[in-house]
Amino acid sequence: MTEKEIQALITLLDDPDKEIYNAVSQTLFDKGIEIVPELEKAWETSSASSVQDRLENIIHKIQLNHIHTSLSIWIKNGASDLLEGSFIVAKYQYPDLGFYELTQEVDKLRHDIWLELNDNLTALEKVRVINHILFDIHKFTGNNSNYYSPQNSFINQVLQSKKGNPISLSIIYAVVAQKLGLPIYGVNLPKNFILAYKDEYHQLFPSGDEVLFYINPFNKGAVLGKKEIDTFLKQQNLNQDESFYKPCSNIEILQRVILNLIYSYEKLGYETKVKDLNSMLKVIKMNIKP
Repeated sequence: MTEKEIQALITLLDDPDKEIYNAVSQTLFDKGIEIVPELEKAWETSSASSVQDRLENIIHKIQLNHIHTSLSIWIKNGASDLLEGSFIVAKYQYPDLGFYELTQEVDKLRHDIWLELNDNLTALEKVRVINHILFDIHKFTGNNSNYYSPQNSFINQVLQSKKGNPISLSIIYAVVAQKLGLPIYGVNLPKNFILAYKDEYHQLFPSGDEVLFYINPFNKGAVLGKKEIDTFLKQQNLNQDESFYKPCSNIEILQRVILNLIYSYEKLGYETKVKDLNSMLKVIKMNIKP
């Protein structure tokens, strides 16, 4: 579709006939994410508030559908890249965000840690190095003063502000660690989110499936044992479910991020965002193999 044809369709958005508007809206929607810059340009130049409202509605629908499609593709491709999954969620609020920007920020962290690592270090010593770089040098910290802010769940904002919630800090920690070849994975602990350092290199356990220890990025990378998790669950009146001690999937991590966002926007009264995020959860569930 040429630019002139797009402009001709946009001029019809002010038509009072609902059937015409619906047909035009559907045609523009079907063109997908590539047409958004033209629609945004039309919004900027339009003097009619009714046309701007309709353009905003179409743009929003296109962008949300793009998020749905991206999530489906991410899952079908194995959901192996946690950074990419986090990026897709962040695109909901920041549609112009580029993946390259995120990878550059993460690579800076990875490089700074890599300079301090060597093969002679134990697992615990490697974690101490990561903690020093992330929390002492780069000043990442838990956002206790504004804990429920949605910004704490968008990875681009956390990389920029250095403040986040347990899961966003854990995602950054795990992504960087895995890029360094370290077996550190998320653990879907209720009312918190921590990481597990697996014994993939058979340092203590023959199977390689056991957890050497746990890491709490929200508490500056404090190292925990199973007993500490037992105590935490007891304090929270929660059963000691096996899943609370084992690494979870990247899909589960992304679901937890979205649930956090839903809770944040519910507290703020943003019903449309809550509805959109629930639709993203639905897409994820539809694409998970039984």
